[in-house]
Amino acid sequence: MPKKVCNWDPQRTPGHWNFYGGDLEGGIEHLDYLQDLGINGLHFCPIFESPSNHKYDTVDYYRIDPHFGDGKIFKHLVEEAHKRGMKVMLDAVFNHIGIASKYWQDVIQKGENSLYKDWFRIYSYPVWQDYDHMEKRFEQLNYDTFGYEPRVPKWNTANPEVKRYLLDIASYWIENYDIDAWRMDVSDEIDHQFWRAFRQKVTAIKPDFYTVGEVWHNAQAWLNGDEYHAAMNYNLVESIKQYFLTGEIDTAELIHQVIAQQMKYRRQVTEAMLNLLDSHDTPRILTLAKGNKDFVKAALTFLFVQAGSLCLYYGTEVGLEGGEDPDNRRAMAWELDQVDSGMKDFVKQLIHLRRTCLPQIFGDFHLTEEDNEILALEVGVDGQRLLARFNQTGQVLFLPQVGETLLSQKREGEYIGYGGFEVSFIKAPI
Repeated sequence: MPKKVCNWDPQRTPGHWNFYGGDLEGGIEHLDYLQDLGINGLHFCPIFESPSNHKYDTVDYYRIDPHFGDGKIFKHLVEEAHKRGMKVMLDAVFNHIGIASKYWQDVIQKGENSLYKDWFRIYSYPVWQDYDHMEKRFEQLNYDTFGYEPRVPKWNTANPEVKRYLLDIASYWIENYDIDAWRMDVSDEIDHQFWRAFRQKVTAIKPDFYTVGEVWHNAQAWLNGDEYHAAMNYNLVESIKQYFLTGEIDTAELIHQVIAQQMKYRRQVTEAMLNLLDSHDTPRILTLAKGNKDFVKAALTFLFVQAGSLCLYYGTEVGLEGGEDPDNRRAMAWELDQVDSGMKDFVKQLIHLRRTCLPQIFGDFHLTEEDNEILALEVGVDGQRLLARFNQTGQVLFLPQVGETLLSQKREGEYIGYGGFEVSFIKAPI
């Protein structure tokens, strides 16, 4: 979220309408920080022209919002990211558009005579505009919107003209700015034929292009090889949060839920899914854990040994907190007195482990409950195994060491404390 990256007002408590001054130049200045952390991909929430701070009410998809910079600066950001081995993913808000766009304004002004009236799903004229009495929208709204929000009318993607327009936008940012991925906002509300055409369009330009849909439920219908490459894996990570952060489920239930989630998708799909514990749409994990950093580290470790693409929400690595939107969108903490250096070092170590060790041994996956409700996750191939064991039982447990310890928490001799874990590498016998 560029408004929260850097070059901002130091205020830390966000509101629904506040602006913080963050921009793309500030992002460029901190690419070395991200590279040092081990990051190899960046996801930007919407950066196109919009009157709001969240930018999900687009005015012009072809223009970078002036709050952030311009096309020249963004192109420089992409080039600098690529030099550091980082891919760049933008947010495709193709389900709806903002009321300030020229297309919706034409509908407001001309009604049924508008050239763009069929670009939306409108049931009567004039279109509803009683924004001073928002409570009336549930009965009076006469066009389709996202979430009954009248300021973001939905596109009619079944209209060939709309389809061409949106596909041109998708290709424009690849061809002119060399982006590497699109994250598709509210993608499950857009018809399948559009996403099939979208996949064909973007991969024809860049064969290794990555597309990920925002789907909060079972996404299998979009993951058959001709639409998205992946979806945001909210079902999996919700189980992880309920086990490690809030204690709502026990070890047996976590295993059941994780295995059930894996059975929904082909292995190739699981390996591409976007796994993230928190985001701009959810409370931050340190807040969910009520400030317990041991629980956060255990949850992150469990996530990092799962197959899939990992996504770390900005600020998680320095202990940033936040509740529901907009509190979860606080400005990034750069000042030394606000940074948890211990958490940052841990996340850096975890990323290093993921990038150097795990890719070589991802293969068979086993999730089991050992004695005393210890959670054990084992992955391996060709006799090389990685074993991660977690203690969320509420007590100190006897846990003999196995193999070479790569990462651990709350380990004392042969015992491991509550909220502790150990990740070990077990070599194949010669």
